[in-house]
Amino acid sequence: MNPFEMVVLIVGIVMIAGVMKARYGVTKDRHGNEIVTRPDPEAGRMKEEIAQLKERIAVLERLATDNNGALALDREIEKLRQG
Repeated sequence: MNPFEMVVLIVGIVMIAGVMKARYGVTKDRHGNEIVTRPDPEAGRMKEEIAQLKERIAVLERLATDNNGALALDREIEKLRQG
């Protein structure tokens, strides 16, 4: 293998590595550390679940702080326990 072919081969390998890094979302910060910036699909699902849980907590807080509703809720719970 002559030197020209070796240089072409090295350049090709470096280019393929760069494309693969870009495809998988690997970038470098200002200190030269590699960071994976690809969004995690699990994070999106978890954000949805957190939003749903916050909504449920708001409903429970409203039920707990509503005086008339709290009494009615206590009665309903007692009915369920007895029946």
